[in-house]
Amino acid sequence: METIIIGETIVVGNNIDTDQIYPGRFLALTDPEEIGSHCLSGVDENIAVSFPKGGIVVAGTNFGCGSSREHAPIALLHMGVSAVVADSFARIFFRNSINLGLPLVVCRGIGKKVKYGQTLKLDLENGTVTVMETGECWLCEKMGEQAFKILEAGGIKPMMRERMKKGGE
Repeated sequence: METIIIGETIVVGNNIDTDQIYPGRFLALTDPEEIGSHCLSGVDENIAVSFPKGGIVVAGTNFGCGSSREHAPIALLHMGVSAVVADSFARIFFRNSINLGLPLVVCRGIGKKVKYGQTLKLDLENGTVTVMETGECWLCEKMGEQAFKILEAGGIKPMMRERMKKGGE
């Protein structure tokens, strides 16, 4: 995992729930590309079509609220999201995302500071977010050590596979 992530943003609002991130009517899909094509369609049907690969989703408060389905972070990954930065996250969504290898950054007030289409630079190790066009930089909540280790491994499953190879340390 890269500790510096640079990507173009899309900005969504507050209380974006898992059904907006990945609507229930698509739960039976299994093809990763098709899953990604429906991501955030509960917010805007066309977001996935215009989403820049490697882009960053910026949100307000309580991103990922609602049900605990893993499909939401899976859909974000398959849409090409490199990270999500939000004022706050629903706790179960946060854990599911980290466990699947999707970086999340908590940065209070970010949902009102960043504009759609701006380029952000996230420094996961130091906990900063910078708007490349303006140079504005904010200190964000640093990720916990265990969450960071899980992300470095590419998710909880790759981390556990590696541990098992080493004898379960």
